[in-house]
Amino acid sequence: MIITHVRAVQPDADRAPAGWRGTIGQILVRIDTDDGLSGYGVGGGGPAGIHVVQTVLREVLIGANAEDVEGLWDAMYRHTAAYGRKGIAMMAISGADLALWDLRGKRANKPLVEVLGGTRMAVPSYRTGWSRDGLEGALALGYKALKFGIGGMDPHSELDAIADFFADVRSVIGTDIQLMCDASMSWDVEGTLRAADRLAEFNLDWLEEPLLPEDFDGYERLMRESPIPIASGEHEYTARGFEDLMQRGLHAIYQPDVCWCGGLTELVKIYALAKEYNTEVCPHRGGEVWALHAIGALDPDPLAESGRPWMTWVCDQPQVKDGKIAPGEGPGFGVWFDDGLWE
Repeated sequence: MIITHVRAVQPDADRAPAGWRGTIGQILVRIDTDDGLSGYGVGGGGPAGIHVVQTVLREVLIGANAEDVEGLWDAMYRHTAAYGRKGIAMMAISGADLALWDLRGKRANKPLVEVLGGTRMAVPSYRTGWSRDGLEGALALGYKALKFGIGGMDPHSELDAIADFFADVRSVIGTDIQLMCDASMSWDVEGTLRAADRLAEFNLDWLEEPLLPEDFDGYERLMRESPIPIASGEHEYTARGFEDLMQRGLHAIYQPDVCWCGGLTELVKIYALAKEYNTEVCPHRGGEVWALHAIGALDPDPLAESGRPWMTWVCDQPQVKDGKIAPGEGPGFGVWFDDGLWE
């Protein structure tokens, strides 16, 4: 199974928000082999990520054996190590690695959850929202866990409003549904501790990414003093990076994004590290197929975050039913893409 073509595109997404997460960020990588198979993976980095895929990664991949997934990850990493251990180059590697895993599943004619040693099963899902809008709709879909992003609110000047928001949500959902808060890297340590003390009465399962990723000392203090568990890691890269965090015990829940952190090769390693360090992994946007297969196979307490609704160019994405989501029956990731994306 020799690699013959490596391509990347940025599919149009009419409903995507502006910024690197949406209209300029998401890329689709396609790897073709000489036996007629095509593997697909989603990475990040926008036009810059596409450039990395179609230049430096292509140099590594063309002519290589696609079955050597882990060896090719190491080769891509070494080829870009001078400038790419984190950030855009690693996001590009993530897309290529996921495409190689898709080929691995298709070669075995199995969903990747089975390749990873699991079985197809529905796992609990949680819905992420950025306002109260859609709350009733999420409950109607059977979600038993909800997360709200409030990164635009300052805990120093708007703490009453933050508390009122979560009080309102709790009044609607009751006490049996899990509730989480995402601060999107926008707070400082003192503000986070003020917010955690105030929000503890609402029984939050975690407070997500309140500080910048590199604020190790700040996260260490939060782990000591916050009454709410701290979750973070969606902007960390590679298993090596996550082991550094786990060694210091910086988070209660680690949240790698498989489309950014190095692909499925690294997510498998991160799950192994979590077992070694006796800690929890809950992948960022894990309800998308790229992480969902690993969650179903490797996670002892699975919980899959809702995906991005604007990625309508991914065909046959699994849907939430009764608050749960399951990978499809097809081989590999079980999704497909219109050939028109490559024209």
